[in-house]
Amino acid sequence: MYPITVLCRVLEVSRAAFYASIRRPPSQRTIDDRRLAVLVREAFERSHRRYGSPRIQRALSAQGIQVSTKRIARIMREEGLVARSPKRFKCTTDSNHSQPVAPNLLDRKFEAEHPNQRWVGDTTELLTGEGKLYLAVILDLYSRFVVGWALSESNDRFLTINALDAAIRRRCPEAGLLHHSDRGSTYASEDYQEILEKHGIVCSMSRKGNVFDNAAMEAWNSTLKVELGEWFETKSEARGQLFEYIEAFYNTQRLHSSIGYLSPAAFEHAHRKELAA
Repeated sequence: MYPITVLCRVLEVSRAAFYASIRRPPSQRTIDDRRLAVLVREAFERSHRRYGSPRIQRALSAQGIQVSTKRIARIMREEGLVARSPKRFKCTTDSNHSQPVAPNLLDRKFEAEHPNQRWVGDTTELLTGEGKLYLAVILDLYSRFVVGWALSESNDRFLTINALDAAIRRRCPEAGLLHHSDRGSTYASEDYQEILEKHGIVCSMSRKGNVFDNAAMEAWNSTLKVELGEWFETKSEARGQLFEYIEAFYNTQRLHSSIGYLSPAAFEHAHRKELAA
């Protein structure tokens, strides 16, 4: 430690000014920042360290706390709060097969006017200390609600069929729903196509090798791996964390910029209230 006299001389500050600064109470702005830092950290931890400043701003706004995104970003930097960043896309599609494929009827129209109008599906690979797992997900483009998902040690047609069965049981869609996926063998299989036909669901597939034709689903996979991760200690841990992420967080809590910073469940609830009114 250096004497106060030496420090003041080096910093070109008088001793009187130094002691006055110590006795001076913190400004109202400093007090407000300290309180806000606590709220920002709570929102950040509540999102399992997944939210950046825009979503934290929306989460605080929902609690009646009005603060700018810029101020939140500054506080996050000062507090060392860094949201997880995206990872590189990895393809798991097997499109080298002789089964019939459907035309691209979705044509990159990644929005819908009501629930159960357009669904998109895909599979992605996860790693565990006990080996690989494959996750199949079906997303409703109206609200980005995950309507069906399944997990398996094998990336086969049974995996995608289980996700489709879960989606149909959950939503009971009317005939005419458009279902879009890549042209992988699991989606082009006869069994999968029979289920679509049985329920009057129209099949659409991406063009070969064109990931942008299913960009909404690729974005979901990326979000999952950023916010939850793609490596787990055990397969049992992966199953538990995926259930918590999809059902307890993503569908019911996660704020989406594309639907006015509401959760998928809240967005669909608002739609049902509007129809009822």
